[in-house]
Amino acid sequence: MTTTYSGPARLILVDGACISGMASLSTNQRGGLNGWGGTFRPDEITTDLRNAVEGLHLELPYDRVGTVAVTGIRKLLATQVLMSLAGRGPAPF
Repeated sequence: MTTTYSGPARLILVDGACISGMASLSTNQRGGLNGWGGTFRPDEITTDLRNAVEGLHLELPYDRVGTVAVTGIRKLLATQVLMSLAGRGPAPF
């Protein structure tokens, strides 16, 4: 069974800075492995965000938070990027 979430989220960087954006997440169950991940499209792009890799948290509405790592960043437009995220631990949705 796959669970999904699509909507507003905030990426919390290691230094505590919060970046708002839109997340599209889903769980995947492969061979009994409870993994989750997806994409995050930030509203703004900062240098800290570009350099962010590990130790990040993704906050969803209703104070649900999950730990994530950035596995890739793809440029969509001149001012937009799409970040690929891999979840760590239980999914917050």
